[in-house]
Amino acid sequence: MKRVLTLIFVFCLLLGLSSSSYAATEIKIGHVLTTDSAWHINLDGFAKEAAEQTEGRVIFKIYPGSQLGNEKDLIEGLMLQTVDGGLIGGGSFQSIDPRFGIEALPYAWKDHEAAYRAMDGEIGNFLLGILESKGIKGISWWENGFRHITNNKRPIMVPKDMEGLKIRVTPDKMRLDTFKALGASPIPINFGELYTALQQGVVDAQENPLGIIYANAFYEVQKYLSLSGHIWGSALLCVNSPAWKRIPDQDKPVVEALAHKWRDRERQQIMDEESDMLVKLKEKGMQANEVDKEAFKAAVQPVWNDYESVFGKDLMDLVRKYGE
Repeated sequence: MKRVLTLIFVFCLLLGLSSSSYAATEIKIGHVLTTDSAWHINLDGFAKEAAEQTEGRVIFKIYPGSQLGNEKDLIEGLMLQTVDGGLIGGGSFQSIDPRFGIEALPYAWKDHEAAYRAMDGEIGNFLLGILESKGIKGISWWENGFRHITNNKRPIMVPKDMEGLKIRVTPDKMRLDTFKALGASPIPINFGELYTALQQGVVDAQENPLGIIYANAFYEVQKYLSLSGHIWGSALLCVNSPAWKRIPDQDKPVVEALAHKWRDRERQQIMDEESDMLVKLKEKGMQANEVDKEAFKAAVQPVWNDYESVFGKDLMDLVRKYGE
């Protein structure tokens, strides 16, 4: 009997050790882009390496293509704790606080590096503090890239060429005001409906980074590509606070380090794609042209003036500091 009891004890002990060894924190990360986008490719690498380096204790499952909802849904889910996490365009967090629109001031950043310094520095830290107070842990600032204009009417070279153009924009007020200042007719349309809207002529134009233009085959329904580079956009890898707390303390620094590592790779891919995608879009038949950026920058200065009261002078001064 003693031998049987001993065997039962040892079996239960081994079972308990086995269970704890295989216990894992599983976190679902959603995003709205395709599986061949820089976002997804690098999220996949991040997730695989996180599983390896934490010996299976932290498992990130990636859900592309709006499987967990659009960006508005993801943010609402983070707040309600029905969504673990996401890689979400920084500007989409304006639904929480309008100051998240600061990165999208038209012609705020002269190049990628200026934007990186801002988001990895004082501006990014300020915005992460806002999210922390709302129950969201921002892990790392990734990138969506510079946006460019495509349309079916004519080449866009100077602001006057924008007059009367029906252009799809994201549904935030500053983006709408920016294109109104340029003389266009901005129309907010859900991204998932954009291809059809362009195909059916509901809108003449749209604006997105080159990688997204190519990945979503907008070249099939758009003729002209104008390299406006009018707005740069970040992307934030984030989770809700309870999901972050579920990650073992020993693994939190590992997750953050890997998020930064794959952020850097994603940023490099975005920059590499800009020249590569331009070639591919031309091969698909798009007519590409440069724009007079100084003329565009001058045309949107009223937007800067109007939004200083929204963002505050201190934050605007930081933009001027990093944007130089």
